[in-house]
Amino acid sequence: MKLIQRVGYYLGGFSMGLVILAVVLNGKHVSCSYGPEARVLKDIGSKRIIFSPVVQTALQENKIDSTTINQILKGGSINFSDSQARHKPCGIYAIENKDEKNPIVLTVENCDTLATITNIHIK
Repeated sequence: MKLIQRVGYYLGGFSMGLVILAVVLNGKHVSCSYGPEARVLKDIGSKRIIFSPVVQTALQENKIDSTTINQILKGGSINFSDSQARHKPCGIYAIENKDEKNPIVLTVENCDTLATITNIHIK
């Protein structure tokens, strides 16, 4: 069998596999969170989120709504050098938004059943 025929069979089988996967996984909420940052953000997003009184007053003073906070928690980046991931009993993470115009850093205490936003720093 010639090389071009082998490549053709390979591409044909590969494309049929992609079609089958597209049909099977269509409509399902499948995510691939393999990196440490994605796993932490997914874990925090799956819990009940509580705002500390300090954060609530800062949000009211700076006119920031909870949707902005939720966007930061879903799509922000974790600064692991400023975080204490192995802190007991709850890990503490510094989550930064990716907006250069309004940089916001959230300090989140990630416990077993809930996540508490303990501090907010608006630069």
